[in-house]
Amino acid sequence: MPSESVHVGLISGTSLDGVDAVAVDFNGAQPILLAYHSEPYPASLQTALRSISVAGSNEIDRLGELDRQVAALFADACLSVLRKGGLRPAQVAAIGSHGQTIRHRPEAALPFTLQIGDPNTLSELTGITTVADFRRRDIAAGGQGAPLVPAFHQILFQHPQQQRVVLNLGGIANITCLPSAPGKRVIGYDTGPANTLLDRWIEQHQALGHDHRGEWARSGQIAHDLLRQLLSDPYFNQPPPKSTGPEYFNLDWLREKRPHGDFSPVDVQTTLVELTTVSIARAIGREGLSRSEVLVCGGGVHNAYLMERLDFHLPGCAVRPTSVYGVDPDWVEAMTFAWLAKRTLAGLSGNLPSVTGATRAVVLGGIYPAP
Repeated sequence: MPSESVHVGLISGTSLDGVDAVAVDFNGAQPILLAYHSEPYPASLQTALRSISVAGSNEIDRLGELDRQVAALFADACLSVLRKGGLRPAQVAAIGSHGQTIRHRPEAALPFTLQIGDPNTLSELTGITTVADFRRRDIAAGGQGAPLVPAFHQILFQHPQQQRVVLNLGGIANITCLPSAPGKRVIGYDTGPANTLLDRWIEQHQALGHDHRGEWARSGQIAHDLLRQLLSDPYFNQPPPKSTGPEYFNLDWLREKRPHGDFSPVDVQTTLVELTTVSIARAIGREGLSRSEVLVCGGGVHNAYLMERLDFHLPGCAVRPTSVYGVDPDWVEAMTFAWLAKRTLAGLSGNLPSVTGATRAVVLGGIYPAP
């Protein structure tokens, strides 16, 4: 019989760099990370996923094939993390699979979101019950379908005497505002781009997957005219609930926003860091939390220049990685989906209506039993 406490979480974010996998034990008061693994996307699959994420021809056939390919890679990531943790599939209660987002349209006339990575295939290849398709039930209940991590942030980090903000720096940045006052609502939303524009810009101009520690951005100058133009986008002043993705914040968006002028590529990179940090700081300020503890997780925590600019724009905040409280910042999001799988199997809700805007708390996802 599988353990009721061990769950696997799988996610591939908007950066499309690979699949993060964790094995988590929920037996105690706090979850214990047993093992972690990152499975990179092959270049050909990465290219195909970027292509399917925008409108194009022959989408149905391409979608069907990619759905299976992504599931196979997710299965590899799952089995790899189990090997690292010395676990067998029979010891795992369930996989919580976020899948790979290829469309997120919460503001459409009929809102929808779509993640691929066929959970039927994932369950067959691993032999483990799989919970997947978490976002669409929240949208059906009138929500944005995202972000879903604030509910887990609340479990991990809420403190009775300290106001906290949890900042996730993935492809997109999102904040979770955790009040210290009992009974006060948790809110959270996507503030705008974090790594997605930075990664795509350096890939285009330096043929690199990311800006290591932000050193290229550090070597440039802020183009203030460009920054003003970027920050003028209505999304940044839109009230929550709100969520976004690379379908919106992409290089086409950047090209459309750039005013006439000759900006060097490195100065654009520097300005994109400023866009991320200013938009985050403004959001935190609007929530009245400019003297709070800000706990940072996600890949952007390793961008030293970005973290320095956050410190600069949040002078009244203590900006720290989540590791100061024993939670590895690289794996918080994957742990969230292990936790959500546990909630779904127990028949418990996984969304926070105060975050997503849903009309009620709902059980998220579908269950695909082990063979």
